[in-house]
Amino acid sequence: MKGIDMNSLRTRYDVLIAGGGIVGSYVAYFLKQRAPAMDVAVIEPDPTYEFASTVRASGGARRLFSCPENIEMSNFSIERIKKFSDEMAIGGDPAPVDWVEQGYLFIVSGAGALRVLEENTQVQQSLGADTRMLDREGLRQLLPSMYVDDLDGAAYSPRDGWCDPNSFLQGTRKKAMSLGVEFIADRVCGFNISGGRITSASLSSGTSLNADFFVNAAGAWSGQVSALAGMYLPVSPLRRFEHYFTGHRQIEPLPYVKDLHRLAFRSEGQGFSGGLVNSDEPRGFNFDVDHNYFNELVWPALAHRFPTAFEGVKCHRTWSGLYEQCELDGNPIIGNWIGNHENFFVVTGFSGHGMMHAPAAGRGIAELIDKGRFETIDLSRFSYARVLKHEPYPERGIL
Repeated sequence: MKGIDMNSLRTRYDVLIAGGGIVGSYVAYFLKQRAPAMDVAVIEPDPTYEFASTVRASGGARRLFSCPENIEMSNFSIERIKKFSDEMAIGGDPAPVDWVEQGYLFIVSGAGALRVLEENTQVQQSLGADTRMLDREGLRQLLPSMYVDDLDGAAYSPRDGWCDPNSFLQGTRKKAMSLGVEFIADRVCGFNISGGRITSASLSSGTSLNADFFVNAAGAWSGQVSALAGMYLPVSPLRRFEHYFTGHRQIEPLPYVKDLHRLAFRSEGQGFSGGLVNSDEPRGFNFDVDHNYFNELVWPALAHRFPTAFEGVKCHRTWSGLYEQCELDGNPIIGNWIGNHENFFVVTGFSGHGMMHAPAAGRGIAELIDKGRFETIDLSRFSYARVLKHEPYPERGIL
């Protein structure tokens, strides 16, 4: 399938979405699912998705959160990923996404961190998640190769896992297009406002498109898009590295392992994929790769935790990507600008969890546009109102 020819564009749509990544594609998909007659267009400046966050991500999806909304979004989204091949099939052709259900494991030291995991686990279990606490001996039994003497426990979610993020994005995009969504290769560069509402979007090509509703799903670029409408978003691009590496000895299959220092990695084929996020990384659109980062920071952490496998390790590839970091509290901003341009919606600031929560977040925005309220998961605590009031709603399950 190809994008829309600019010469054949209509000039008015029901909904115009800025950003054609996984979140914007899911917004479009659910809008067409709910209202097939609705005219929906997605404005995406780079149809190759060269720098899109999703295709540079690890593909993880887990329920290990503290906020009920995040847990419920994970419950919904993970089930959609597991059914993706059939649900997103077109004309009988399946849409494989390579789901690997190998679990997630959060490991911690210290009584305070352990208590947080215990409290989070209780909330997760109350919402139907199959999560459990492991003590040091339980960790030894689960992963004999892991050094656990300096750990006090872990939260384990065996039904979580990961998928191929590029297939996830491309499958969702193609399905949305098959339902009639128009993907336009262009960039939103301005908004026209009249009577307290946004009436049209100006594109870099010189085209102006009118719509009843506008959605900012531009990910790491969402702060720039909202600024065009005079709306401040506390969302910044945060560079992080992903590495593919192999050890010199084979060990048992690993879940997605994460620790308090933000080391995070998982099995990938014959090797492993992961990294160590530097939260103090200067914000900005920086895709340069520091090829010393792995040896200086990631390798020592790996060798400490799995000495049998990673005393000797080879990094085969390193690439960079961007988190759309919500500087207020690490949680997404989902909703419209109540009291101002109320037909302008944002769905951004996922801080590294956009891929895993895209199905639920996309459905939520579609519900707001179609019915004016959340009908399934109540995401109102993620609204823009908390930004205006500067009232953080922090997530304690992010390690």
